[in-house]
Amino acid sequence: MSRPQTSPLRDLPALTLMALAVLLGSRVPARAQNAAPPALTLGDAITRALSANPTIAAARLQRPVDAAGVGVARERPNPDLTYEASKDTPRQAIGGTLPIELGGKRQSRIDLANATVATTDAALERLTAEVRNDVRRAYFEVVGADQRVVITDDARTLATRARDAAKARVDAGDAPQADLTQAQLALAGSENDLTGARGEAAATRAELNALLGQAVGTALVLADNLSSGGLVSLQEALTEAGRANSDIQVLDRRIFEQAARVNLAKAMQTPDVVAGSTFTYDAEPDFRFGWRLNLGVTLPVFTTHRAAVLVEDAELAHLKGEREAVVAGMSGAIAAAIARASSARDQMAGYQQNVQPLEAEVERQAQAAYSGGQIGLAAYLQALQAARENRQRGLQAGLDYQHALADLERAMGTPIR
Repeated sequence: MSRPQTSPLRDLPALTLMALAVLLGSRVPARAQNAAPPALTLGDAITRALSANPTIAAARLQRPVDAAGVGVARERPNPDLTYEASKDTPRQAIGGTLPIELGGKRQSRIDLANATVATTDAALERLTAEVRNDVRRAYFEVVGADQRVVITDDARTLATRARDAAKARVDAGDAPQADLTQAQLALAGSENDLTGARGEAAATRAELNALLGQAVGTALVLADNLSSGGLVSLQEALTEAGRANSDIQVLDRRIFEQAARVNLAKAMQTPDVVAGSTFTYDAEPDFRFGWRLNLGVTLPVFTTHRAAVLVEDAELAHLKGEREAVVAGMSGAIAAAIARASSARDQMAGYQQNVQPLEAEVERQAQAAYSGGQIGLAAYLQALQAARENRQRGLQAGLDYQHALADLERAMGTPIR
């Protein structure tokens, strides 16, 4: 039995739709893949890190542990229930005892548990400040590494021009073959430097991505440059540090927590009381039912807990001394960071205003002088090397400025506002 033949024109709309679907499906991913990621500012990077950094996420898990410790501290001792059977009268007895804590032990435990929660919160704030500071450093390390790639790539371009100029003069018989060899050597060195600069740029990006809690190979486009960020005065920095320094806040919470430990150790010096009662029966013919009461107390003969109080007092004095040392060193660290930042900022401004405009002219004049036979290849390469070193010094001034701002932020223990 023969099948009816279908006309190819009848399937044309379906084939057209399939072709369009395949075409659009192949173009959309390519377009999405080629789209550049949005520019990431330092503030955006810090916000992303504070929400996704795994170290901060792990530290946040400590607070529920300490909060549960408050519930443990609120617990009271359980009563004991006993049953006795004896051949003597009374033959059976049911009794119970209840430990009674004295000296404020329970309240001291609660105060200590609450102080521990406060210390954990302060430690989390300090960790947050440290991660913020790490992100600032890593962010501008990426910016500096990218600029170093640009500088090295420009140096390779200049080395290529020098090689081409040397080849032209050698071909014309105006320069020895050694000039071409030396120019090729300079070009090979520039290409090798470019490889190293690109590797360092990839490494700094991986470090920043790790801090942001994302895949190390995530593409990054950074918006801020090495001149970003303002510098506060010494008085403003000291005032802000005294108000919100995370290191000092942690020490204050630890001192408060340690004071609670001292109070608990002192409370442990008060002996506890155990009160109990017993219901007796089956004591015929003397009596059918009976009772008796008892009260017990631990005599502090061998253990007085005085040594524990001395230990906690000594630790409290140690923490107070540590706080004084941090406060004393904070002022010096802030002043030093401001001085370094001011110097680096001035160097960076001098490079941008004075040195940078002259570099392109020096490079142009050196190439023209060598091509015209006015200078030798060694002088030409030396001029190019001097220009590259000036650019490197300008880049380093910008990095020094950002490093000094990071040091200032770390010394203040709080973000620079």
